[in-house]
Amino acid sequence: MKMVQVQFAPWDKIYNFDQADLTLVLGDNVIVKTDLGMEIGKVVGFAEAEETELVEEKIPDKESGEEEKNQETKKAIKPIIRKATPLDLGKRASSKDKEEALEYCRKMVEKNQLEMKLVDVNFSFDGSKVTFAFIADGRVDFRELVKDLTRHFNKTIRLYQIGIRDEAKIKGDYGPCGRQLCCKRFLGDLASITSEMAEVQQVVHRGSERISGMCGRLMCCLAFEEKGYEELAKNMPPLGTKVNVDGKRGTVVGHHILKQSVRVQFPGEKGEEGGIVEVDLNRNKKK
Repeated sequence: MKMVQVQFAPWDKIYNFDQADLTLVLGDNVIVKTDLGMEIGKVVGFAEAEETELVEEKIPDKESGEEEKNQETKKAIKPIIRKATPLDLGKRASSKDKEEALEYCRKMVEKNQLEMKLVDVNFSFDGSKVTFAFIADGRVDFRELVKDLTRHFNKTIRLYQIGIRDEAKIKGDYGPCGRQLCCKRFLGDLASITSEMAEVQQVVHRGSERISGMCGRLMCCLAFEEKGYEELAKNMPPLGTKVNVDGKRGTVVGHHILKQSVRVQFPGEKGEEGGIVEVDLNRNKKK
């Protein structure tokens, strides 16, 4: 069975829904029913589901005869109700409504002296729920904040902690390349970026500031060329390898993966100091 992956906000989790008989493509806006009410979301992907994942099963306690005791439940995947119409899209909260909600929430955050930064807000399609996205260094006790917000909005309040990379994805900016941030423009999943990626691409020496994005974390673009660098690195002889270059015996002491060259150190002769020469691995092919 075909499942549709739907996201209600750029920073929210991705939820699975049954596609049913609808014809959908990436980017379509759809109306769905959740446990907390009606929502409008965007189609961000598709996946196949096993039939066993789609059926809600309740296993009764045979000894007591109570169906609600010791039962094992598999959550049913709900179907998408329909595609969103222009009228549906027009019912979504305006930017003014969102800014007013954020401003009030900021006042309540200050009132409760909480160490958190509000980033975005999302209203459910049926207006029954308001979700505030925030970033913080650690856990935040926002129980009093929720009470204040519930009294003011008279709706279900949800506070959702996101990472600093998610903030950059929401706000957007321009990177050192002069283009809009990849996370804002097209990246759907913010994959983990590791220091090993920078090492493979030989950019660690540039310093953390030059290989970090606007969010302060390692640039997402380090993941784009990682596999290419790994393939090129397979052509490199290990450091310390003894090689012959134009009849001279030397030792590989450095790599330049992108240029496909190595640095070879030769021993000195007759009291002279040795030298290091850069050798193109493909030089024989170019002749």
